[in-house]
Amino acid sequence: MKPEYTEIKLFKNEKDHQFEITVNGYKALIVYKEQPGIISLIHTEAAPELEGKGAATAVIEKTLDYIEANKYTLIPLCPLVFAYIKRHPEWKRIVDKSFKGFEQS
Repeated sequence: MKPEYTEIKLFKNEKDHQFEITVNGYKALIVYKEQPGIISLIHTEAAPELEGKGAATAVIEKTLDYIEANKYTLIPLCPLVFAYIKRHPEWKRIVDKSFKGFEQS
């Protein structure tokens, strides 16, 4: 994560079912679905003003930290999250055992 994102807080917007960070008034977010003990990450996006600046990676990293800290397991349905975990396989430690996508990629 770029240093400028380190201090930005992650917000779990339960009303809209998304994890969010706000950078200079613009949002990067991940849409999620929550079940008991499991969070599925569905879609990641960043405002056009943040594209290419590392904000999507920052929201992914902060969300994975949240999932682990709160003892959830992860279903990485979002292609960006899936690709991030492929590049950083240490995060497979939080992937739910029912998710078989990494075995097929």
